[in-house]
Amino acid sequence: MRIRWAVLAITAGVLILNYADRSALGVAGASIIHEFNLTKTEFGLISSIFFVGYAPFCFVGGWLADKYGPRAVMGAAVGWWSIFTGLTAAGAGYVSFLIIRLLFGLGEGPQGSVTIKTMRNWFPQKQMGLAVGISQGSTPLGGLIGTPLVAGLIAYNGDWRLPFIVLGVIGILMTIGWFVIVRDTPGQHPWAGQAEVDEMKADAAVVAQSPASPGGAPHSVGYYIRQPHVLATSIAFFGYAWVLYTFLSWFPVYLVEARGVNIKEVAIVGALPWALGVLGYMLGGVLTDWIAARTGRPAAARRGVILVGLVGTAALLAGVGYVETITAAVLLMSGVIFLLYLTGAQYFLMISDTIPGEKLGGVVGFVHLIANTSGILAPLIVGVIVDQTKSWVLTFGLSAAICIVGVVAVGVWGRARSLTEA
Repeated sequence: MRIRWAVLAITAGVLILNYADRSALGVAGASIIHEFNLTKTEFGLISSIFFVGYAPFCFVGGWLADKYGPRAVMGAAVGWWSIFTGLTAAGAGYVSFLIIRLLFGLGEGPQGSVTIKTMRNWFPQKQMGLAVGISQGSTPLGGLIGTPLVAGLIAYNGDWRLPFIVLGVIGILMTIGWFVIVRDTPGQHPWAGQAEVDEMKADAAVVAQSPASPGGAPHSVGYYIRQPHVLATSIAFFGYAWVLYTFLSWFPVYLVEARGVNIKEVAIVGALPWALGVLGYMLGGVLTDWIAARTGRPAAARRGVILVGLVGTAALLAGVGYVETITAAVLLMSGVIFLLYLTGAQYFLMISDTIPGEKLGGVVGFVHLIANTSGILAPLIVGVIVDQTKSWVLTFGLSAAICIVGVVAVGVWGRARSLTEA
């Protein structure tokens, strides 16, 4: 068996944990708001401050992975965020939650760019859609597993703190597993066969001759992040992330407070959108690999899926606040998350298809940073809107409009071109 599949499996496990840890606060949110008498604005700021740490470390983590390798950076990140997952249980009020979530975000930030760097080092281009689809597609699986786990433990124990302790312990074990299994490249791995090493060397030579790939010595990271298709991808990814973080931070609270769902029911109905998200993310990666293999135009395939997926996301999301039943709201939001995640792998692939490996971590990190500034804004703005207007319709409509801005950006400026020109 190729060792790349073991690397992919542990990477998927890390990202399942990443989103299970991240989604836990939203599931426990109603309990925390009640216990500490928080306003929606205060809880929104607790959710948002995570991204004050997370967003810059999307870039910092990618830059460090280019410099020191993805194995060391991801291993350190998993250990760090797992410690602060566990320490969330020690939260004693508004200020302490702000500090813990900020430091938690620092650890979670590197995962996106470091994952793409790891997959690029281990998988040939023809399998990158599959590799990114499975690895990053595991993030909604974290929500699917984490939502019922956290809600079930709260319902069983009556205390929101227990799930954070359990997840923190799992994270320390996952850190150990990462260091045991992963190396930066096949050439450094004691378990990798020569055929796997040679395959990746041959693939690197083929990719270097691709029309969409840069030739000669790579430019600086600053050069690549100024390219129109990189900036357009960043804007579309921002719209994607705005919807995702509104869902992650507020949909469980919306179900409890606006729809009267109890915490046991959240364990079931809150997991359905995540299940379709897993399917959408993995299908999106495989679909664009299939289209690219038949057209020879991988970047165009990725761009097309982004356009179709974000338009569909916006259309369904605008209707969530208007439907009258819980069932209709959950089904519509499940459709939103499926279409949203169908585009999920494409933002990373648009970059990995066109940027040299030596600079990939930094460029992906920049795109991920721009996307995750939405995490600073969306949870807080939603909290303010709900506090001031009591309108969930307005929050969902705003998210839909931001999606359409991403569609326009990719539609107008999103065509990848050769990056050999100075």
